[in-house]
Amino acid sequence: MSEMRNIKMEGSKVPAEKIKNPELLEAIEIMQADGSTENINNMINKVVNAKFILPAVLNSVPKARTQNGQTVMSSATQVQFRLLENNKKERFFGVFSDTDEMFKWQGTDKGNKVVMDFDSLAAMVMDPNANVLGFVINPFGKSVTFPKNMVNSIKQQRDYMRMEGNKLQNGSQVKVGEPKEYPIDLMAALINHFDTEPNINAAYLRLIEQDGQMSYFIVVDFVGNMEETFQAISDIAQPFLDEQFQLSMMPYSMEFAKNAVKGIEPFYKKAQE
Repeated sequence: MSEMRNIKMEGSKVPAEKIKNPELLEAIEIMQADGSTENINNMINKVVNAKFILPAVLNSVPKARTQNGQTVMSSATQVQFRLLENNKKERFFGVFSDTDEMFKWQGTDKGNKVVMDFDSLAAMVMDPNANVLGFVINPFGKSVTFPKNMVNSIKQQRDYMRMEGNKLQNGSQVKVGEPKEYPIDLMAALINHFDTEPNINAAYLRLIEQDGQMSYFIVVDFVGNMEETFQAISDIAQPFLDEQFQLSMMPYSMEFAKNAVKGIEPFYKKAQE
């Protein structure tokens, strides 16, 4: 178990037993059978509108505060989430479409359950104290992995769509533009990789800035397995990233991605046969 502190969770009041996601399950199955851009986009849309169940342990811990010059003791709820770990010792949140899927994870039938939506889950994934690399939907069934950079990209799109006059409700801004200096070494490494991947049609590079954090934003026009495509790009890009510049990625099929690269030439385009 991994203890997660100071994470704002917008948990749902809907009982976990009532959470069912038949449309999401169908979209995942269709996407895994045919990884077209349309099917990938449809699956992502179902994910961002779904509610998920996470196995958790809820502990009541004492909390002191001062009131009228006196110390008043109260209690606060501390949440611990069970994490998945792969053979590389990388950790992910395990999230589930329904209780039947969750109970496939040994021991979860006797624990607490937390219900949350995509935005709350994204906030936990992006929390620097979480030390996770993303989340996995139904890890013991027909699973789909959403790595952190993909989660960040989708969240940025949702924030962008909520803007009024390009400003978020909390006053932060999302800015999309060109890098002042192009990461030539990163682009060269990606071009070499794309040349070996027949399913990559084109790739675009932009820069996203949100709350002072800058990310290279790579929009990829591809068909096939989204998880494998984005994981390979992430692995190649990692040596070229630092605290100043992170990485965000998004399929070209998504509206935010199309708007971000409108009128921009791709830095990679598959050669015509």
